[in-house]
Amino acid sequence: MKISAKVMAPLALAAAFGLGTVAPHAQTTPQKVGFVDVSKLLAAHPMDKEIQEIQKKADAELGALDKQIKAIDAKGASATAADKQTRETLVKTIQSKADAYDKQLEPKISVVEKAVDAAISNVAKSNGYSIIMDRDVAAKSGLVIYADGSAEITDAVAKAVK
Repeated sequence: MKISAKVMAPLALAAAFGLGTVAPHAQTTPQKVGFVDVSKLLAAHPMDKEIQEIQKKADAELGALDKQIKAIDAKGASATAADKQTRETLVKTIQSKADAYDKQLEPKISVVEKAVDAAISNVAKSNGYSIIMDRDVAAKSGLVIYADGSAEITDAVAKAVK
């Protein structure tokens, strides 16, 4: 029985295509993923106490001014022209004081964030991690449903931050 070239050509083409899809591919190495509690790491930094003190002072001062504004707002249409002027002054005061507190906090927060980022990077590299994720963000977003406890490196990073 002779098989003609017309029949063999499509069979050869199909076989070549089929074998090409079965050919072994290069396997990728598994990625080691770690998790950290970023808020705990930020709190572990020595400068965090200073930041918290400034924030507490700002909350107290701005909160008192905000209460005064809300008291005037509660008057509604019965607020006098003097009340409205006082409210306007209070709003400007709050904005300027909030800006002043922000200017105090921004450089300190920047230092802490850079130190935490560097510590995470150093611990991750020295322990062979390819990816580090914020545990809370990963959990709340639904991105990660389960992670083995050995993937948690917060304590190691906290030691490096101090």
